[in-house]
Amino acid sequence: MDQSTANPPNGHTHPRTSERTFEDLVAEGAAVPTEGWDFSWFEGRATEARPSWGYARSLAGRLAGATAALDIQTGGGEVLDFALGTAAPTAPVLTVATEGWPPNVAKATALLRPRGVAVVATPEDAPLPFADATFDLVVSRHPVRPDWPEIARVLGPGGTYFAQHVGPASVFELVEYFLGPQPDQDRSDRHPDRERAGAQAAGLEIVGLRAERLRVEFHDIAAVVHFLRKVVWMVPGFTVETYAPRLRALHEQIESEGPFVAHSTRHLVEARRRIG
Repeated sequence: MDQSTANPPNGHTHPRTSERTFEDLVAEGAAVPTEGWDFSWFEGRATEARPSWGYARSLAGRLAGATAALDIQTGGGEVLDFALGTAAPTAPVLTVATEGWPPNVAKATALLRPRGVAVVATPEDAPLPFADATFDLVVSRHPVRPDWPEIARVLGPGGTYFAQHVGPASVFELVEYFLGPQPDQDRSDRHPDRERAGAQAAGLEIVGLRAERLRVEFHDIAAVVHFLRKVVWMVPGFTVETYAPRLRALHEQIESEGPFVAHSTRHLVEARRRIG
């Protein structure tokens, strides 16, 4: 899914919901809070295969070897909190996180402050509010879009950017179900080749770049509604009222044919700021 997108945990198929009405399920999906990037609510209602590289655990290893780290667009801080807990007691002396959405800033602050992490409220499209060469490790999981010049600027010489990005056309089977055919996503800024070029133009050396396409299943219409409310850039302006006919048709399809299947795209990026 997209951070962008979402990454609901794997789980068993949700019990049959045929005894629950379309209206009940839609109301449930519309009522779930959307702040943070904790996707435990989806357990049993939606599944997404996980990338083989295991980003959160790999991140813990990187944090254990860093002295000053920055997590860009931390969301609710859940991934960083897990990684720091795994990396302890050798976590960086200095760790800072940025986030742009106020509900997530509050959630991340509450979660990360006990670990000594300062959460800085920063709009996604604003320059990073840090001095040049402050960090030896910059990380991000599902940034809206990487600002390569800013990442390079705040990294010290030899410093590393380690991140999991959402790739092109992620969960587009669902997007196109609601919006119709979309432009060629292979040409989007999310394509790994374009991100490689952007990083290199900013003075970063790509050390590693891996991509995977992963199966996603939605087991009921409540999961679809909650996902589109949470990952708002997938179907801009989504509301239950606007898309009620399509939602009802999709509910009937799931009830008769089984889960709605889509595919997410992810890539793991490791880049290093050149020395000299």
